[in-house]
Amino acid sequence: FWGILGAIVFRGIFISLGAAVVNEFTWVLFIFAAFLLFTGGKMLFSGGDDDEPELNLHNNPVFKFLKKRLRVTDEITNHNFIVHKPDPVTGKMTRYATPLLLALLMVETVDIIFAVDSVPAIFAVTRDPFIVYTSNIFAILGLRSMYFMLSAAVERFKYLKYGLAAVLVLIGIKIFWNFLLYKELHIVPYLEPHWSLMLTIALLGGSIIYSLWKTSGENKAHGA
Repeated sequence: FWGILGAIVFRGIFISLGAAVVNEFTWVLFIFAAFLLFTGGKMLFSGGDDDEPELNLHNNPVFKFLKKRLRVTDEITNHNFIVHKPDPVTGKMTRYATPLLLALLMVETVDIIFAVDSVPAIFAVTRDPFIVYTSNIFAILGLRSMYFMLSAAVERFKYLKYGLAAVLVLIGIKIFWNFLLYKELHIVPYLEPHWSLMLTIALLGGSIIYSLWKTSGENKAHGA
């Protein structure tokens, strides 16, 4: 609950600031586009899952920062984020953070990082803050239920990340196409939303179909 609530609040702040900046300085969209192209390209040309280093939470800089700044207990006490315990040196009752608080702060940090990708992407479609915000909120609320479905099928969708990366590249190209080549330079026709929607569906659908076909063959090979 608190993770979703925090995500809603932070997305609202992020989108409000982004809308104000984009409306005042249109060229900021080109920075967003370049970032999307960089992120998508990095995902496309990165190695597979086997090449990714094993995740170690204790090496995370945010986790290290929180551990240094907060007194943290080793046990979870009910659903409390803060508990009072005697200080081992002075014996006085002192506030301690529980692992639940660390988990919540890490979740909010990850959501802010995700917003760096998703918010610029939606600004490429519309600059209406209401549509941007509500679409993000619906996505957040839907992700919780989608997680349980996708977590069970993640091995079957192993190539989906390449489809998502291609979508990020597509959105970055669309920003340059519509706002620079069309609006400023007038050298290309306007890229209508339905064309980008069709390309997005094709990229995501193609990556899912290819994943299912590829993993189906691998499963048969292992079964044999």
